[in-house]
Amino acid sequence: MIFIVVKFETKPEWTERWPDLVAGFTASTRAEDGNLWFDWSRSLENPAEYVLVEAFRDAEAGKVHVTSEHFKQAIAEMPQALAATPKIISQTIDATDWSEMGEMTVR
Repeated sequence: MIFIVVKFETKPEWTERWPDLVAGFTASTRAEDGNLWFDWSRSLENPAEYVLVEAFRDAEAGKVHVTSEHFKQAIAEMPQALAATPKIISQTIDATDWSEMGEMTVR
């Protein structure tokens, strides 16, 4: 799988509006055949920072994603709301889904 984490720091006037700005992009990406997940979170330390955790089945699915019209549109629209260039980690890992945490079991 291709596992990706991206941090987006928003401008103050866009921080509360960020979820609306990315809603269409999020829905379209989640509908892609090779998308495993596409989940947004917000930093507890910096409320202006949104973290995207996404995964794609394989490199081909990732390629389909970055060549899609909704990706191109998001890349064109998102910078207006950002205070800095996003930071990314993108790795191919040997997994197909989330695993349970071995150090903690909830019963």
